[in-house]
Amino acid sequence: MPKAIVFDLGGTLMEFAGMPLNWSDYYIGGFEKLNELLKLNLSENDIQESANKLKSYNPRTSKREYEIKPEDIFNDIISNWGEKPDTNKVIGLFFESLRLKANIYEYSRELLKKCRNSGFKIACLTDLPNGMPDYIFKPAIENILPYFDLYVSSQICGVRKPNKGGICYIADAFEIREAEILFVGDEEKDFLSSLNAGCDFVYINDFLINEKTLHL
Repeated sequence: MPKAIVFDLGGTLMEFAGMPLNWSDYYIGGFEKLNELLKLNLSENDIQESANKLKSYNPRTSKREYEIKPEDIFNDIISNWGEKPDTNKVIGLFFESLRLKANIYEYSRELLKKCRNSGFKIACLTDLPNGMPDYIFKPAIENILPYFDLYVSSQICGVRKPNKGGICYIADAFEIREAEILFVGDEEKDFLSSLNAGCDFVYINDFLINEKTLHL
């Protein structure tokens, strides 16, 4: 029996409505809106180059497992712009322009509540969208955040799945062994993270079907 249950977030407990796993196709639109809002006078070529540079950091294509600070990513992107607006303002307006709408799945609150009431420590482990800081992401899960004993993002632990570092970070924080964690997710990289860390894993659909095996 595990002592802690760790949940992935995107695709497991929530989603950004209408957004695919890879957001690269939305980058140009984001920079076009940013150009309009800040009156940057960026050319179409400038916008394309900015989108390409952001794509080069995208873990879905680059397969990087280490995390990079959003400020470092966007400082690199704006380095060739004629005007250099405040980096944090660029980050905020870029993601605002994507008009992201968080959708918490109907089962999520009750499931987390049942897990906590059953005596398990509860954590989440999420890979942040490319270039997105925690302060932009966390409001999207504000309705379920109180159910977690620990929130861990790729920015916090410094690595992205399938690196085992996030699970190890949680095990250290809870003062338990990795083998005492059950990781619940929806993607292969979630499964590989658990495999690399030596803990049990279950896909969210199977977990919902087999809740009774954990006496929830």
